[in-house]
Order: sequence, then C-alpha cells, then structure tokens
Amino acid sequence: MSTYTATVAWSRGDQAYTDGKYSRAHTWKFDGGIEVPASSSPHVVKPPMSSEAAVDPEEAFIASLASCHMLFFLDFARRAGFRIDRYVDEAQGVLAKDAAGRMAMTVVTLRPRVAFSGEKIPTGADLDALHHQSHEACFIANSVRTEVRIE
Repeated sequence: MSTYTATVAWSRGDQAYTDGKYSRAHTWKFDGGIEVPASSSPHVVKPPMSSEAAVDPEEAFIASLASCHMLFFLDFARRAGFRIDRYVDEAQGVLAKDAAGRMAMTVVTLRPRVAFSGEKIPTGADLDALHHQSHEACFIANSVRTEVRIE
C-alpha cells in the first residue's frame, strides 16, 4: 500500500465571495515541490471567474489516465524488446450526463502515437496487446467508472 498526497489551496483575497463573483483559480501543490496553477473549467465557470491558463480538474483527469497508460506502455514495450523514440497522446474526454443523470466524464479516448526504431518493430497485433496490457495494469483506469477507449 502506498499513500499519495496533494494540497489544493484557494484564498478569497479581497473578493466579496458571497455575491458568487469570485475567482475559482487556485493552486495544486505536490510532494516533489511543484505547484500547478488550477481553476474550474472555463466551460463550467466562465472567465474571468475561471482561469483559462490553468489546469482544470477535467483536464487533469484525462491527463492522469493518459499518463498512467503511457507509463505502463513504455515499460511493457521495453520488456518485449521494442525501442520507443517518442510517445504522444492527444487524449480527449467527454463531460456528459451519466446513466443516473449526473454530470460525469463519461468517455476518455486515448490516441497514442508511438514512434519505434531498432531491429524489432511491433506489428499491429503487438501494439493492440501492449495497449490492452497497459490499460489492464493502469491504476487510474482501474479506479474509475469512465469508459476508456484507445484508438
């Protein structure tokens, strides 16, 4: 068992707050020392009450799934004897009502593009197997109800 932490910090500053016109910008702090500017999504709370330049929870959710999948894929590909030069995933999530009528990230689609080099290049079947194995092993994917697709 491992424990992970994140500190989410927001302060009112000189905003009235009670009128509902307050900034949703805040900071995520992680144990390695990095601080990430965060905010509500500008699709949910319109600017200037949200910060378009900050990471929102929906984007972080998608990035977390994509990052977890990639890390397992890199490891499984290496173990299979493949050499990866580059991995880019332009992942996308859909926020919609779920079966219970609640807003949820209902589908996340991963679109990894992987560049290989060396003597051993994976076949289409190899890639499918590596992606399947990576999805099954991903801690984040195993923790959510969202449908995760890999294209």
